[in-house]
Amino acid sequence: MTGLVSGNNLLEYDNIVIGSSLEAILYAFNHNYPIFFAEERRPFRFDYFDPDIDLSCLKIPDQAKSLTTFEGVKLVGQPKELLWERLLFLLSLDGKVPLSNLCQSIRYDDKRVVCSNEYSKIMEFKFNHCYYFGDAGAQGWVEEKSLAKREYMCYDYIAFNRGGKHGIDYIKTEDNLASEIWFYPSDRIDGATAVKDACVVSRLTEDELLSFEHSETMARFKMVSEMESRGMKGLFNGYGPTGKPKYYKFRTTHARRRTKEITDSTRTVKTNTKTPDLNEENLLANLPGASMAYDRFLRHT
Repeated sequence: MTGLVSGNNLLEYDNIVIGSSLEAILYAFNHNYPIFFAEERRPFRFDYFDPDIDLSCLKIPDQAKSLTTFEGVKLVGQPKELLWERLLFLLSLDGKVPLSNLCQSIRYDDKRVVCSNEYSKIMEFKFNHCYYFGDAGAQGWVEEKSLAKREYMCYDYIAFNRGGKHGIDYIKTEDNLASEIWFYPSDRIDGATAVKDACVVSRLTEDELLSFEHSETMARFKMVSEMESRGMKGLFNGYGPTGKPKYYKFRTTHARRRTKEITDSTRTVKTNTKTPDLNEENLLANLPGASMAYDRFLRHT
């Protein structure tokens, strides 16, 4: 049972999913449950599946991508963001995302759920069972207590004003600051371009996030330092008096920083709420069977 209108005109659901992470979307898709969220948890742009993950049941072709690194070629599969978008689109076509991304808060008072946007209430309903995957804008299902210091994944997007043309796609380091550096064709330039910008990925504690040593400026300096230590050079600038080639320094600008909390926590849930303990491998294994219910949409893809 998905949704019914009761005598008092209040929509009722048997099962619902709260959250918008890839795991939440997969769970809702596999069980054909409606999903609600106030916070969009889109996968990180450079999170990829392994090349051997088969998503052909969703008309997503097998496609291995080669990334050039200093350790050799790194093979990756389809981006997780692509699967997230495809599943959410199919759920929407089937009426399983009633509020799309229009909701900014979801409140549950043990009797009913009230969904609101910035200005007013937009939906009210009841449910029997809820599967909760986490949502910063959802209140009333769980009480969370952090087990340790807050930690964050930090994404610093950096534009190259000079020195952005090179053949490297990925750098891995052993440090928490700039643990990964992803280079990608610049979004600032229309069409295909050889100029690359970068995303610097760090794992930082709350204190580190507030310190200058781990600031946007230091992330940018650390990226350039990692590039230069591996022999990467800027634009060629002629020859010196001794005939040695000269190169311009890299010139970069910090564009934006985004953070995502990753702190482990304990959850005390309501009696009609579950927080599924699932892994991505099992959720993906159930996709072929679940996708059959969406064949009427997929056949036109």
